[in-house]
Amino acid sequence: MARFVFKLPDVGEGIAEAEIVKWHVNVGEAIREEQPLVDIMTDKATVEIAAPVSGTLSARTGEEGSRLAVGAELAVIETAGEAPSRPVVGGTANIESVPRPQPSAKASGKALAAPAVRARATSLSIDLASVSGSGPGGRIEHADLDRPLQAKDAKAPPAPPLAPLEDGAEDIKIFGLRRRIAERMQDAKRRVPHFAYVEEVDVQELENLRAALNSKRDSKPHLTVLPFLIRAIVAAIARHPFVNCHFDDANGIIRRFKSVHAGIATQTERGLLVPVIHHVEAMNVWQLAAEIARLSEAARAGKSERRDLTGSTITVTSLGALGGLMATPIINPPEVAIVGVNRIAERATVIDHDIVVRKMMNLSSSFDHRIVDGHQAAAFIAEVRARLQHPLDLVTGDTA
Repeated sequence: MARFVFKLPDVGEGIAEAEIVKWHVNVGEAIREEQPLVDIMTDKATVEIAAPVSGTLSARTGEEGSRLAVGAELAVIETAGEAPSRPVVGGTANIESVPRPQPSAKASGKALAAPAVRARATSLSIDLASVSGSGPGGRIEHADLDRPLQAKDAKAPPAPPLAPLEDGAEDIKIFGLRRRIAERMQDAKRRVPHFAYVEEVDVQELENLRAALNSKRDSKPHLTVLPFLIRAIVAAIARHPFVNCHFDDANGIIRRFKSVHAGIATQTERGLLVPVIHHVEAMNVWQLAAEIARLSEAARAGKSERRDLTGSTITVTSLGALGGLMATPIINPPEVAIVGVNRIAERATVIDHDIVVRKMMNLSSSFDHRIVDGHQAAAFIAEVRARLQHPLDLVTGDTA
């Protein structure tokens, strides 16, 4: 028998750590090579990790909801033969059964650390030059990053106490996607100075056009407001490109994109996901409707691919018929803008000095005020509004 130590792989996303979502094999059970071992969640997707060898699972690290650093021991498998000394392909990544030799510190003065450790330090705003490494040759390990975090937590004020647990009440542990959503929302509100902007849009012509197009098209996809809104956003970005950006606040860099990759906030049973339609500038309203339907169905079924959940440059969110009058959507960093759709309702409005009833809708948007000024935000939304109020151009492609 040989003892195979299986370490948490880097799944190719530059992650520093991952959360255990579900174990597929219990300690003491036999497992075959390529059999699903555990599901882990990164910042971007849930990934299934397969066993790299066959044998018996003799130990596993962490339970559902636990977090592990990349490279940490994940599981131990007792094999029938000798543990291989070469890299073994295991589902999504190459894993080594023996530790790699650690290099000595270089004379350049640059902190010695693995790429995953560097990525984690950047995400936590920790200067590696200020951290003492405990690894071979002064190499900085994940545990070395925990010390400044613990010191910071020790200075933080204690959380307010919970009310007593009464009859009928229950405690529900937050982990998996729900915990990741909570952390991302908290980080976004803490780091990004949000600027909210609400505008009213007359969508009577848009609703008339939608109804006419849908009545002539028996097959799916069904045209909702979102494909028209995305087309309007693409047209507005052509004149106001500053909203189609990422902001790297750690390095002080704005990355402006020519292509538009729209994130579509989608509610699922597990929580909110943001699947991404890539290169929406090349799609018409029917193609957009088809992609929205495909991505939403995959997200709700838990079958989204990693590419479908990454790379958005601007996000669109909608609560549909429950959209209310307005909202203050939270930006999806590193993006700098999010556009929200509210409920369509008939309202009395004034046109050419006459009071008429029209179908109206509010756009509720948020912008990163470090990058987008109030005047710029207003100009961008005004362009989107104008496009939506002349919807035929969004269908014919005349958005110049």
